[in-house]
Amino acid sequence: MSSPVALPAAPPRLLPEIRRTGVLAAPLVLGHLSTGLIGFVDAVIAGHHGTETLAAVSVGTALFWLPMMVPMGTLMSLPPAVSQLDGAGRRDEVGALFRQALWLSVVLGIALFAFMTAAVHALGPMGIAPEIVPGASDFLRGIRWGVPALTLYLCMRYLSDGLHFTLPTMLLGFGGLLLLVPLGYTFTYGAFGMPERGAGGLGIASAIMLWAQAIAFGLYLRRAKRFAGLRLFARFDPPSWHTIRGLLATGLPIGVTVAMEGGLFVTTALLIGRLGETPAAAHQIAINVASLCFMIPMGLAEATTVRVGHALGRGDGDGVRRAATAGYVIVLGTQALSALALLLGNEWIVGFYTDDIAVASLAAALLLYAAAFQFPDGVQVLSAGALRGLGDTRVPMLLAVLAYWGIGMPLGAGLGLGLGGFTPAWGPRGMWVGLIAGLLVAAVLLGLRFWRSSRPARLQPLLNRRSPDRIPDATRVTNDG
Repeated sequence: MSSPVALPAAPPRLLPEIRRTGVLAAPLVLGHLSTGLIGFVDAVIAGHHGTETLAAVSVGTALFWLPMMVPMGTLMSLPPAVSQLDGAGRRDEVGALFRQALWLSVVLGIALFAFMTAAVHALGPMGIAPEIVPGASDFLRGIRWGVPALTLYLCMRYLSDGLHFTLPTMLLGFGGLLLLVPLGYTFTYGAFGMPERGAGGLGIASAIMLWAQAIAFGLYLRRAKRFAGLRLFARFDPPSWHTIRGLLATGLPIGVTVAMEGGLFVTTALLIGRLGETPAAAHQIAINVASLCFMIPMGLAEATTVRVGHALGRGDGDGVRRAATAGYVIVLGTQALSALALLLGNEWIVGFYTDDIAVASLAAALLLYAAAFQFPDGVQVLSAGALRGLGDTRVPMLLAVLAYWGIGMPLGAGLGLGLGGFTPAWGPRGMWVGLIAGLLVAAVLLGLRFWRSSRPARLQPLLNRRSPDRIPDATRVTNDG
């Protein structure tokens, strides 16, 4: 039986938790930054190849990540489950759980490959500008082959992250980046005797890189002494619906939540794609920079998920609150730095992407809007991460739907496209106002949800169910309304 939940920790006790969270988060942040830099490389190569190529990559990237966010979020159920087993001293059960997660990742990868194959034929009916459609189609045809590799990679990465070992995420992330730079240039421009493929070449290069990362991670897990005791590949386990259902029960709401937020950005890109090459290219630059900034709080949120889940697994209510508080303290500092960089360096940053004056001017203006949502973006993702650590995923999913699609998207579409009585249309700037509104509402709602869930009276019953001697199944996480 766990002890009663204590009041929030005093600052001296908070400092060690901040250090632990920072150490755990640093490789995750760098790993996410490496992923974000992949988008940066794509955008820079495409931007200097031509505005039409950059616009095509913008739309193609949006259609790639929109469906990809569902399996990505679904597999996020693995770190808290693994972390709770680790905290409860039940590491011998991690291998079996991981093998079932691999089955889930394979099914998700195949389903997403089929979806993206069909999505190629939907660009025209979606109203994407005709000059963008051919390049975007080629990009999707190329990158779709890497989807199964990405779901497998995510499964292996989330296992490692849940065990507080985040270094492989960083190393393989930057390794993939180093591979993409020459591959992307070669396939896009037709260097070294290869045919020039434009946006389609970037898609092919990205798919090759994703398979290289997945294979490298699999070899590492199989051979590293750190994971030898887990017997991850000791035997072949057929699919177990009981375990997979537990992962889905926790993971699907996470997947929907991630898709709701990401879908807000992706749909914004698709709607801006209806306005022509210059707005689409400018938006791609601005959203890529904003995405790079987002990698920092995203890594911190994942570290907070693990720290909260570990405290929950060992029945430490004080540790749960302390882990979340440490995450909030760090993320407020990092977001302040990001906002300052975007405010003061917007024009300098845009210069890396394009020489087109019209595109650069609009992109620099959009980065000022990105600066405005740094704080709400950081708070909402950190709150969602802390709630995942508690196994609270269903209500946050509903809150995300309300914030992003009940408020953010209608406002953005209305202002940007002149719909619903909003005239004249503000163009891309109006769409970005919608992004700010959706993130702000999400930050308030999810922050209040965690504050309520972590109060002693509500946290104690969860601690009792999650004490080390009472965890019936790490994949069966209770979601209270």
